[in-house]
Amino acid sequence: MSLVVALLWLISANLRAMLPSKDSHWRFAYVMIVIGIPILGWVTYEYGPMFGVLLLAAACSVLRWPMIYLWRWLKARLQ
Repeated sequence: MSLVVALLWLISANLRAMLPSKDSHWRFAYVMIVIGIPILGWVTYEYGPMFGVLLLAAACSVLRWPMIYLWRWLKARLQ
């Protein structure tokens, strides 16, 4: 069940990314991150860390711009 929910999360995020948005999808990305974190924990709990890492990589590819900005922010804070 958790993999089905995770795949539905990935499909909905991809479909929404195809539609135009005034704020470049940032509000939607925040909502998807908040929803995706418990799903990631659920998949990791049921199927182990390998599936969790694979799902995390898939989610990062969908939400790549928030990840890029997080990486830039962390890099600036550590220097």
